[in-house]
Amino acid sequence: MTAPARWRTGSVAEIGMLFGFAADTLAASWSSVVRRRFNVRETLNQMWFLAGVTALPAVLVMIPFGVVVAAQVGSLTAQIGAQNYSGAVVGLLIVGQAAPLVCALMIAGVGGSAMCADLGARTIREETDALEVMGLPVLERLVVPRIAAAVVITMLLDSLVMAVGITASFLFQIAVLNVSAGSFLTTLTDFAHLSDFLVSQLKSAVFAVLAAGVACFKGITVKGGPAGVGNAVNEAVVLAFLLVFLANVGIGELYALVSPPDGGF
Repeated sequence: MTAPARWRTGSVAEIGMLFGFAADTLAASWSSVVRRRFNVRETLNQMWFLAGVTALPAVLVMIPFGVVVAAQVGSLTAQIGAQNYSGAVVGLLIVGQAAPLVCALMIAGVGGSAMCADLGARTIREETDALEVMGLPVLERLVVPRIAAAVVITMLLDSLVMAVGITASFLFQIAVLNVSAGSFLTTLTDFAHLSDFLVSQLKSAVFAVLAAGVACFKGITVKGGPAGVGNAVNEAVVLAFLLVFLANVGIGELYALVSPPDGGF
């Protein structure tokens, strides 16, 4: 078998394993809730950890991003004489696209890599095998709490990042571009509807499931010792980014089809 053929065969097999892992994790989530075996302590520990490692980087990324968006939008609207609508454009860009993507990149790049490394280290030390031998399902004990924590923290982080990004854009526009604060806020509230915020939260939840799920999958199935853990972390981050961008396009297109013509409620 040639190298490209082996690569294709390995990729197809890994995709099948990923789908199987997703199905098993969904079943484990249902079982842990129905049988009241949900690991609350582990979930809270993971939430605290994820919040600690992602909150500050996300805010620091969003502040300059909001300023750049405000500058670009302000320059464009000034050229066409539509400065009064800069708030609407800034709000839609940050709420609809930037905030959930920044949160997803933080969860995948920072939180996901830590999850994958932690589970990978447990796997090569055969701790996961020991749990199974003792009758403790690894998915219920380790994977489900991490995915649940990632979803909660990402949705909370999305709200924080939206507020920071809109505030940074607002201050830059009124202080540097001399845009009226009233016109900015008026157009922002006129064009950014409740449905846009709900879709942003939905995106954050989906992105968190994808990033945390891929990280846990790579950590649980790692092979090759410590070097394999490092490779698994790199692969998890890249695959999570790819799935997040694909999901973003899919959700955006679906929302454009089902939303009312004015874009909101």
